[in-house]
Amino acid sequence: MGSPWGSFIPSVQIPAEPSGSLGSLTYKAGRYWRGGRLPLDLASPEAQVCSINSRFAKVHILYVGSTPLKSTFRGTIRREDIRATEKDKVEVYKSFRPGDIVLAKVISLGDAQSNYLLSTAENELGVVVARSEAGVQMVPISWCEMQCPRTHTKDFRKVARVQPQFLQT
Repeated sequence: MGSPWGSFIPSVQIPAEPSGSLGSLTYKAGRYWRGGRLPLDLASPEAQVCSINSRFAKVHILYVGSTPLKSTFRGTIRREDIRATEKDKVEVYKSFRPGDIVLAKVISLGDAQSNYLLSTAENELGVVVARSEAGVQMVPISWCEMQCPRTHTKDFRKVARVQPQFLQT
């Protein structure tokens, strides 16, 4: 099964046989893997928000490009990594909700509890799929809001800007 986004997410090739190893990290051609599966410097892994609090959002990384991951990778998006500007004014609950699908960038391996630190601090990164309380997929109406087409209620989100080359016509 491919990405739930179809061709929205660019395809990324993951080498099958990494070369060289240091403990649980593997290095090949300037990229790092934990367990040989998730490259550190990929631009846009897809993740689903599991929980949020005032300091960060916990996510499960689902896809890298159009490749589904066979094992679960956990990540954290810290409040200061949500937006590139006005970092002190960011509120996590106005950026993400549990169940949202987000595009993010891996910025570090993080620690033992969070595994990967992710960032959405670019215009092209953020929420790409969200469901309203009515269970309907919401549509983006600005960079910070999505609207339910059935009830017309608006919710705050850190919306990813769709890049024209990924639009299907």
